[in-house]
Amino acid sequence: MEDRSSFGYFLLGLGIGVAAGILWAPRSGDETRALLADKAGEGAEYLRNRAQDGTEYVKQRTDDVRQSAADMYEKGKTQVSKHRETLAAAVEAGKQAYRDAMGDVRTAATASGAGHPGDGV
Repeated sequence: MEDRSSFGYFLLGLGIGVAAGILWAPRSGDETRALLADKAGEGAEYLRNRAQDGTEYVKQRTDDVRQSAADMYEKGKTQVSKHRETLAAAVEAGKQAYRDAMGDVRTAATASGAGHPGDGV
């Protein structure tokens, strides 16, 4: 019996709540739907603006990264060119040192009468 009584009170409270909501509703159903539609439109506009801001941010960051990569590429290219020149100079200096050393060996061999190195003598 007590269960029926509790369920009855629940239904009574539900009915009173619905009645109070209808009596004290600030707007009619049409007005409420229009308000909800306006708020949903404002929310959609806000999200569109945020998405556009995000797109602008991504574009800017992409441009920044692209410029940074181009700068690093040019710096690396300059460094490689510089090291290539240094290496070419070192190779040329090594060749010249070899020619000088071979000239000294030939001069010493000629002076001692032994002939040229590699002559089989």
